[in-house]
Amino acid sequence: MGSGKSTIGKLLAGNLDYGFIDLDDYIASSEKMEISDIFESKGELYFRKKEFEYLNEILNTKDNFVLSTGGGTPCYGENMNAILKATSNVFYLKVSIAGLINRLISEKEHRPLISNIPNEKLPEFIGKHLFERGYFYSQANHSLVCDENSKEELVLKIESLLV
Repeated sequence: MGSGKSTIGKLLAGNLDYGFIDLDDYIASSEKMEISDIFESKGELYFRKKEFEYLNEILNTKDNFVLSTGGGTPCYGENMNAILKATSNVFYLKVSIAGLINRLISEKEHRPLISNIPNEKLPEFIGKHLFERGYFYSQANHSLVCDENSKEELVLKIESLLV
């Protein structure tokens, strides 16, 4: 959350003349419900099952696209294995805790996961999530440190690493 997956993904897709797919948007559209409503009414287990189903649908039926997953997607079930099996172009956009806080603090009210967390507790919350997810994120083919780069620089860097 806040690493720039969707922003970078859209720019990259535009440069490559590919389609852009945001997995959460795809799920919400397919389920005809917002992600937060799915979690609230059907629970996380239902969401994670659907996430895996739709992820595989995209990976197995779509061509020439850039996919932005949710930050938790690689950490559940066989999601990361499915992604790595489908492509060698898996990127982890790595942002420091301080960088994430700077990006997220102004949009907290639009981020259900952090909207009720006091600002002074954000570093601990974000750090804990990064630590828990680090194993999965480290499996990406490429890890890009994003704190010091503009979005345009990151897109060019990703383009240079595509195989």
